[in-house]
Amino acid sequence: MTECRIILVDDHSLFRNGLRGLLERCAGCRVVGEAASGEEFLAMLPGAEADVVFMDFAMPGLDGAQTTERALALRPDLRIITLSMFGEESYYSRMVEAGARGFLLKDSDIGDVIEAIETVMGGGSYFSPQLLSSLTGRMRTRENSGEEPLSQREREILVAVCRGLSNQEIADELFISKRTVDKHRANILEKTGCKNTASLVVYAIRNGIVDI
Repeated sequence: MTECRIILVDDHSLFRNGLRGLLERCAGCRVVGEAASGEEFLAMLPGAEADVVFMDFAMPGLDGAQTTERALALRPDLRIITLSMFGEESYYSRMVEAGARGFLLKDSDIGDVIEAIETVMGGGSYFSPQLLSSLTGRMRTRENSGEEPLSQREREILVAVCRGLSNQEIADELFISKRTVDKHRANILEKTGCKNTASLVVYAIRNGIVDI
């Protein structure tokens, strides 16, 4: 992994110190800043050179979703990974809407943390296995009361997206062109009302399209 510059945003110093220690033992990871609140992070952001931000959700003052929205308005290139003790759908739905790319529970192991960094640095979205299990345990698959908006091919592509495949990898697996995948993916976003890959994952879980 090429060097990844990381900022930690969490109101608990013990947690920040622990995560910093783990990350700095990983090749390619360098913690370049810390903040104890959303306000402190936003104040330091204009002068910060960072690639990835680990963002707590529940903080005094601005919460993780509010901070993420404001940070991405200033720096749309940032990859923000949510860290939380909570596996509630409402928290993650808000972070998805705010633009976060990665989603981890605070008790995730370092392997999941590194995988999340590598995935978001590569342009993807990451949900930790523990979080997906936690979310699906709370979500209720919506009854199919109306016509399914997605075609069979679109469902196949959505499942592949949830597996973390790129458009080119999906094209290779389904023996179709990348341009066709691009078009299907745009149609899926339009039909589902989703804004990004992370919200597609939540949609697929909620509607029983993927099984965890």
